[in-house]
Amino acid sequence: MAAVSGLIRVMEKAARKAGGKLRRDFGEIEHLQVSSKGPSDFVSKADLRAERTIYDELLAARPGWGFVLEEAGVIAGEEGQPRWIVDPLDGTSNFLHGIPHFAISIAAQEPKLDGSGWGEVIAGVVYNPITDETFWAEKTRGAWLQDKRLRVSGRRNLSEALIATGIPYGGHGDFAEWTRILGAIGPRVAGIRRYGAASLDLAWVAAGRFDGFWESDLAAWDTAAGTLIVREAGGFVSDYRGRSMPVPASQVLAANDALHSRLHKILAGALK
Repeated sequence: MAAVSGLIRVMEKAARKAGGKLRRDFGEIEHLQVSSKGPSDFVSKADLRAERTIYDELLAARPGWGFVLEEAGVIAGEEGQPRWIVDPLDGTSNFLHGIPHFAISIAAQEPKLDGSGWGEVIAGVVYNPITDETFWAEKTRGAWLQDKRLRVSGRRNLSEALIATGIPYGGHGDFAEWTRILGAIGPRVAGIRRYGAASLDLAWVAAGRFDGFWESDLAAWDTAAGTLIVREAGGFVSDYRGRSMPVPASQVLAANDALHSRLHKILAGALK
């Protein structure tokens, strides 16, 4: 097992502290006060409490760093310092419906050396409070589930592959585009799953539970940590055109090398 760095310890501590509160709130869902953020998109007091807990923990550990928070937005840090990208509750709809599949996602991203923007994600943690699983990775140091090294699936044939996705819903995504992609991929694979938490979908690709994943219309906090975990587990993550970027969001395609190439060709053909 790789020695756990101070950076990962800080991230995991914040995730676990917030996760404990989410577990308690999950047991009292009927008492949560929920307000609407938009069509089919909700935020609960639990979501906001989790974000505040993570913010306070990370700020205390790295005072000069900035933040990209799902609820509170962008908070600038000191010039030249990294920033945190945080989703305090990925899978809010699952949470609010009593479905025990959601996660906390935290990533650390460095600024570009020339000061022109943001560069590589250097560390990522995806924590499932219900299963108590911590998926984590650091750049060049591999991907891990607790103390177990992760590797993406070794399957090479689409006919044996289980692929995850996200389905457009009220006010989010392009259903016509997704339908074309589903029509192209569905007949060629062993199965397709939609579980409703992109960070966990990516972590499960890294763990070999899923053989691939595609989704559109995501945000940086959905993908930043999971993308690094997949890459450090030996997988590939790109947009639908095959372009690699530190934090893909508008289009995400993840798989091992062989399946990524095949899925990329199918996607390209479906979107012509």
